[in-house]
Amino acid sequence: MERLVTSNLKLGIIAGGQLGKMLIQEASKWDIITYVLDNDENCPAGKIASHFIKGNNLDFESVYQFGKLADVLTFEIENVNIEALKKLKSEGHRIVPDPQILELIQDKGLQKEFYKKNGIPTSAFKIYESETAVFNGIEKGEIKFPFVQKLRKGGYDGRGVAVINDKSDLNKILQGASVIEEKVEIVKEISAIVARNKKGEIKCFPVVEMLFDPRANLVDKLICPSSITIEQSEKAVTLASEIIELLNMEGLLAVEFFIDTKGEVIVNEVAPRPHNSGHHTIESIITSQFEQHLRAILNLPLGSTKLKLPSVMINILGAEGHEGPVIYEGLTESMAIDGVKIHLYGKKITKPYRKMGHVTILSSSLECALKKAEKVKQLIKVKSWKES
Repeated sequence: MERLVTSNLKLGIIAGGQLGKMLIQEASKWDIITYVLDNDENCPAGKIASHFIKGNNLDFESVYQFGKLADVLTFEIENVNIEALKKLKSEGHRIVPDPQILELIQDKGLQKEFYKKNGIPTSAFKIYESETAVFNGIEKGEIKFPFVQKLRKGGYDGRGVAVINDKSDLNKILQGASVIEEKVEIVKEISAIVARNKKGEIKCFPVVEMLFDPRANLVDKLICPSSITIEQSEKAVTLASEIIELLNMEGLLAVEFFIDTKGEVIVNEVAPRPHNSGHHTIESIITSQFEQHLRAILNLPLGSTKLKLPSVMINILGAEGHEGPVIYEGLTESMAIDGVKIHLYGKKITKPYRKMGHVTILSSSLECALKKAEKVKQLIKVKSWKES
């Protein structure tokens, strides 16, 4: 990859959200030429990319023509036209992670079958082709309450998931082909982000613990290091490394796990890209997840994943009752707190629970970081000039 030195390397990123923006910020340190494909001209990554191309990530022609512009093509979202990526690959274009891996991960049914085939611990499941088939399964006693329904394709950030505890929840059943999982009694939710390059070098970031906002079904706080046992942490790292190796994948893989009431570590799902559970790495780890993704897809030596300081990450979400041009409250007061690092994504319009930014709080102890995080959470509000 001598072209890094000559500054002629062209990196294409499909979708221009905050993940693409933060990836470009890292790429700019190496003077890489960046291209972004997105339908929204005001997307976060579009403002800082070397070149912005307007187009739909699900449209064959948009993705195909965009891919021909880049030396290396990657993505910050799973919802991409796979056929266009396959055609580009067949013509010799470099796409990382590989389209076949993305195709498997796009489909939660294929994901679950992959875990089962390879002996990866995951919750028991069945696959149903329609809403009608799910109701038939309930009537026949194949599906027992409580259970979780996940649409096979298209779901993200809590969308496309329905938790069905009993018959009173049946009105929540989603339409479409889906995976029905036994509901796991969850004690903790954790994530391990692992990277692998073409040489087969693998490095995993420290395991993080995720606390969710039940209303938004989004991460409320992320804690690093996690409070799980050493054995559980080692198990998560081993499983994440095993999965990326089995996939023969190059790039970054975020692996989300449940820890159940028996203390078992169970794979929930994976994402083949930088992830919300890795934002803290920008400040708290020697190598950020975004730099590591670049190192992995360019087949460079992987960077150190050693923890610099304990950290807590909180998402800055749009407030309830506010939709429209965004205004922020509490930023100045939060910046006065030692160790607070604020990231705004540049989205001009806020909506309830929309991810508008994140804050990483660093401290010498996790206890201290958590206290500061609570203060920041109370201070920062995302509102609109006009209430919805």
